[in-house]
Amino acid sequence: MDGVVLSCEHGGNDVPPEYRDCFRGAEQALASHRGWDPGSLDLGTAFQRSTGAPLVTTTVTRLLVEPNRSIGHARLFSQYTRDLPTDLKREIVDRYYLPHRNRIQAEIDELRGIDRRVIHLGLHTFTPELDGEVRNAEIGLLYDPRRTNEKEFCAAWRARLIAFRPDLRVRLNYPYLGKADGLTTFLRKRYADDQYVGIELEVNQGLVAADDRWQTLIADLAQTFSAGIRTAVS
Repeated sequence: MDGVVLSCEHGGNDVPPEYRDCFRGAEQALASHRGWDPGSLDLGTAFQRSTGAPLVTTTVTRLLVEPNRSIGHARLFSQYTRDLPTDLKREIVDRYYLPHRNRIQAEIDELRGIDRRVIHLGLHTFTPELDGEVRNAEIGLLYDPRRTNEKEFCAAWRARLIAFRPDLRVRLNYPYLGKADGLTTFLRKRYADDQYVGIELEVNQGLVAADDRWQTLIADLAQTFSAGIRTAVS
C-alpha cells in the first residue's frame, strides 16, 4: 500500500501578533478567500481519520506569506507584506513558511525511507466566483499531466466520485492547473514519478456549511480517496 501525507496550506487566517499592524483595516480581506480556505481543515480532519495519515497544517493567513508559492514568486507576499524590509520578510519565511514545507518533506522522506511510494494530497477550497467568473464545478482534482501516476490516480478518483456522487461536477485540473507553481510542483523536482504522487483537492466553498450535507460530502470525498489508496499499486 502507498504511503500518504496530507497537507493544508490555507487552514486559517491567523495573524501573528508581531505583524498585526500590517493588517489594520484588512479584516474583510482576511475573512475572505484571499485570507484562507474555509472548510479545508474540516477536509484534512476527515481525510486523516479515513487514512490514518499524517496531516500537516498551517493556520497563519496566506496574506502574510503564501505557503503554496515558491520563493521568488511575485505572489509569495501579499499587498500587506510585500513592501516590508528584506530582513522582516526573511524572518517571515523562516518562521511561517519554511517550517510547514520542511515538515511535509520530512514526512515524505520518512515514508520513502521504507521504500514506499508516497501520495501527497493538498487539501484546498476555492471561491465560487473570481473576477466575475462563476466556477462551474463542485470538485477539482489537480495534478501534473506529464506524470503518469498522478494522471491515472486522479482519473480513477474522478470516476469513483462520479459513480458515488452523480450530483457533483468533478473536473480535472480545474479551477487551476496542477502544474502551476505550488508546493506539489516544488516537490516533484525532488522526487521521481514512481516515488511521489502530488495531488491537490479543490472543493467549492459554496458547499462549505455547518450542516450534515457538508459532513456527508467530506466523508464521501475521504472514502473515495481511501478506496484508491487501497487499490493503488506501489
